Amino acid sequence: MPTEVALLESRALRVEQMGRVDVLDKVKSLVVLPDGIHLRTEDVARYFEVSTEVIKKVTQRHRAEVTENGLRLLRGSELREFHRDMLSLWGGDEDGSYPQAATQLTLYTRRTVLNVAMLLRDSDIARCVRTYLLDAEQDLRAGYASLEHRVTRIESCLAGVGSALQELGPVLNRMSHRLDSLDRRMDITHQVVGAMSVRLGHLSEDIVRIDGRMDDLARRLKDLSRRNKQR
Repeated sequence: MPTEVALLESRALRVEQMGRVDVLDKVKSLVVLPDGIHLRTEDVARYFEVSTEVIKKVTQRHRAEVTENGLRLLRGSELREFHRDMLSLWGGDEDGSYPQAATQLTLYTRRTVLNVAMLLRDSDIARCVRTYLLDAEQDLRAGYASLEHRVTRIESCLAGVGSALQELGPVLNRMSHRLDSLDRRMDITHQVVGAMSVRLGHLSEDIVRIDGRMDDLARRLKDLSRRNKQR
């Protein structure tokens, strides 16, 4: 089973867990911007109960990884457009309570925050998130171990039955062949269970990609809605 240290050190292990954004709210309430998707650096720092400088250093050291998982840096017209959208969702005016960045703004998604949780060493909240992830992994592996144990017991029973049937003579020989066939099927079932385990790993990667596409779709729908309003 992966350990917390392995999760901190291995990008491949982190990729396997990127679909588990649900654990964030299980540890602590995650407060997002009015669009329901993004957070600022200070929001992420508040969630992990660390300084903004700590968050900035983590994202700088792992820039490519966190960018792949949703980190965005807005400047110029893109930043002004984002602020206009947020103000309309906030329900206030430009002099209201919505905080606006002067020249640039770094945005995180839930997936980015989960990524940071698997990189941030000096945060109790981040450690709790990693614990949730590892406990879920352990439960899954325990389920497979239990299934394998039951299959082994069935194979042992079938072996005993096969020995007894051999002593009954030619009359029951056909039944022995059928039991041998059943034993081979159990071996195939064991192989299928192993293949399912591999497939679950691939499915986790697929979920990460789907999550990214959903974020992109949400942004496109938001842009379309804004253009329709302008028309």
